[in-house]
Amino acid sequence: MAGILYIVPTPVGNLEDMTFRAVRVLKEADVILAEDTRTSSVLLQRYDIHAKLWSHHKFNEHQTVELIKERILGGMNVALISDAGTPGISDPGFLLVRTCVSEGIEVQTLPGATACVPAVVSSGLPCDRFCFEGFLPVKKGRQTLLGELAGETRTMVFYESPYRLVKTLEQFAVFFGPDRRCSVAREISKIHEEHRRGTLAEVSDWFREHEPKGEIVIVVAGREIDKKHLKDSKIEE
Repeated sequence: MAGILYIVPTPVGNLEDMTFRAVRVLKEADVILAEDTRTSSVLLQRYDIHAKLWSHHKFNEHQTVELIKERILGGMNVALISDAGTPGISDPGFLLVRTCVSEGIEVQTLPGATACVPAVVSSGLPCDRFCFEGFLPVKKGRQTLLGELAGETRTMVFYESPYRLVKTLEQFAVFFGPDRRCSVAREISKIHEEHRRGTLAEVSDWFREHEPKGEIVIVVAGREIDKKHLKDSKIEE
């Protein structure tokens, strides 16, 4: 009988953000796949978890995915974790999940920590509808994508490096307008958590004077809908 692939979120900051179920699943797993075994060892020691730890990251996942699939088909229960947050969300995981799904292997994804949801909820911007863009292309296709997003009416969520934050905010101001509202969340669930809110111009000015550090999530308001145009369209219909 085939085993199960468990996708297990891990804390993005405070180690107390683990769920009871996540701890149990990791303790019962035959093998834990970790993005960085050194980073994950700290978490596993905290919760007295002693399952076998295998390295599984973006540089080796294409070489290891078939081996892992065969082990699961052979009855092994495997848990996948990343350094922080939910695997597959801007972290390794998609390739393994897709492979297992195509083989009919059961995949159970546990709910848990992720940086984007606390960032968008705390932003004060509409969160009933939002789109997650993750990391933008660094070079090729970046400006084309920003041009497409200029017309997006939903709240937008981006991940960014602190080293590129100011440049990205400045580009957003060009494509979305300097008065577009935004929120930059930094170090979510950590001691120095910070949320800087305002217009794109105001927030970029702030971080130009205060060097950003840590993990960054940018939340940007969507384009306001022209209510008059919307009303006219309904009349025409």
